[in-house]
Amino acid sequence: MLTARLKELKLTPGAWVLDLGCGEGRHVHGVQMIGGVNVVGVDIDRPSIEKARTGTLELGKQKNSVTDYLIGDAYNLPFEDDTFDAVICSEVLEHLDNFEKVIGEIRRVSKPASTFCASVPHAWVERICWRLAPPPNGYPYAPGGHIRIFDDTHLRYAIERKGFKMFNRHHAHGLHAPYWWLKCLFWNNNENHPWIKAYHKFLVWDLLKQPVLTRVLEAITAPIIGKSVVMYFNATNLEVTE
Repeated sequence: MLTARLKELKLTPGAWVLDLGCGEGRHVHGVQMIGGVNVVGVDIDRPSIEKARTGTLELGKQKNSVTDYLIGDAYNLPFEDDTFDAVICSEVLEHLDNFEKVIGEIRRVSKPASTFCASVPHAWVERICWRLAPPPNGYPYAPGGHIRIFDDTHLRYAIERKGFKMFNRHHAHGLHAPYWWLKCLFWNNNENHPWIKAYHKFLVWDLLKQPVLTRVLEAITAPIIGKSVVMYFNATNLEVTE
């Protein structure tokens, strides 16, 4: 299930898309299935990249498009200026020490008329996770875990200061928030707890079947307890400096 709504990126045939922090490639695969659009996934984790490549091979080559992956550093992207028509950075910025530098790199590799989608955990939903699984070994202290909670306005301002202008936003994954609250509540046993196993099974079933009932529930819960806040921006030439 995608976090970004790809239609918001206004992709046209031949466009180039960067999925920064692509993980196992869910957004890359989503773009790949559109056909006629080129996409590059970048992540620092080799096993995730390998899983993403496997998924791409299973989907098969799409006509008139390129799908590729690179192991790379978000702070120093291996691309020239003005390379991409759209950039997706989903559930990544909350992991980074210097997220503003990464936003600057995203703007550098984005074309002047490009679009940018950024998603991060919804602040109040995330705060519950942090409180349910506190230090020293809880949710925000897991290896590679979240190191900050973004206020929506703060994130929007930080991105717009780097030369973007927001044009839309929404919340996503309303059915996922209770799952993460359960994982945090039973943090020391969250791989084996029967409630967590049952909820995970429900989420997998929902992903595969997507019945009408859960689609309605998702639409109702996402604006309230959506696990992610998703923002869409157009590139501008109005970078703000101190």
